[in-house]
Amino acid sequence: MDANLAPAAQAACQRDADWVESARGGCQQSFQALYQNHAGRLMPMLWRMSGGDSGRAQDWLQEAFLKAWRHLDQLDDPLRFGAWLKRLTVNLALADRRRAQLATVSEGMELQAAPAPPWPAADQDLERAIAALPERARQVLVLFCLEGFTHAEIAECMAIDEGTSKGQLHRARQILKDALS
Repeated sequence: MDANLAPAAQAACQRDADWVESARGGCQQSFQALYQNHAGRLMPMLWRMSGGDSGRAQDWLQEAFLKAWRHLDQLDDPLRFGAWLKRLTVNLALADRRRAQLATVSEGMELQAAPAPPWPAADQDLERAIAALPERARQVLVLFCLEGFTHAEIAECMAIDEGTSKGQLHRARQILKDALS
């Protein structure tokens, strides 16, 4: 376990690791505990990545947990379950967006603007501005600024160069600055 983690974070990682080991043995209650522990953290990220489409974000969340259940045996270090799940979830969402974009292009349809955020605590103007960003710029912004990914991690997840990630982040910030000023 990482000695740099706070005791509470170490305890949470250990609890996750215990649940992972139990879930690997077929205990559905342990996997349900993992879901309850992580779904609330993943949903805001997915909502932003979807451009505010709550239904799509919920679908991605469910698909990610199904995939995690099926592939728990591929997790090398149960103490890293949270990071593994986050990466799996981001990859799944990005792959789905790529498929959707390809389908949209092939059908000749235009993408529509995302609906307003469903919860009142969100800063409405900022959320609308983020939802209106071009797809790739929004994804990079969410992953970098809100989820703490590095440009190298974003590049790997999105199959782009690090420089492209940096450029998209700059573009997103400029668009937000213009939209919110």
